[in-house]
Amino acid sequence: MSNLIQFVANHDDLSTDKGFQFKFHCDKCRNGHMSRFHPNSIGIAGELMRAAGSLFGGHFHDAGNAAYHVQRAIGGKAHDEALEKAVQEGKQYFKQCTRCGHWVCPDVCWNHKAGLCEDCAPDEHEELASQQRQAAKEQIYTKTREQNYTGSLDFLNTGTVVQCNSCQATLDANKKFCPECGTPNVAAQTKEKFCADCGASVKPGQRFCAECGKPQG
Repeated sequence: MSNLIQFVANHDDLSTDKGFQFKFHCDKCRNGHMSRFHPNSIGIAGELMRAAGSLFGGHFHDAGNAAYHVQRAIGGKAHDEALEKAVQEGKQYFKQCTRCGHWVCPDVCWNHKAGLCEDCAPDEHEELASQQRQAAKEQIYTKTREQNYTGSLDFLNTGTVVQCNSCQATLDANKKFCPECGTPNVAAQTKEKFCADCGASVKPGQRFCAECGKPQG
């Protein structure tokens, strides 16, 4: 029975009333091996006939007996023997780590030099490459956050984005004309202007500054 316990944690029982089959998985990468299908030739016909008799014998209380006979057809001694054979077959495709007890596939997850699984004894070159990539990832994360990507954004909302009244294209409020259709931007045309010389407010159409007399373009 010890052989049956070794693969309990990482196997799928695919057995049906037709026969027995099991799938074993590597504890690390989950790659697996499926055992050969073994038909259930011993006692299955009788068990299923008894199950059918319980179901169609006209007695509803026999339904539980039917389920019992079907379960016996799938399980029982034949099932245990099939599982034991599958375990012996499956052990040829896995190695058990003496440090952690896990069963792993020898091609991917076993360190042959150390005689342990790669969880307990990682391959030096693979581990170095992995740590280098991890360090690069962390450095990229840090350095990208040291850069300012928002310098050109208007956080005070002084340059509101508006839509063209003619074609509905999106345009900057500071632009005088729509870049799509050339329609004048009303928001830009009516924007308050100031004298470049003294900073006084200049009304639209005003040719000279009322404060310093500077010509206005």
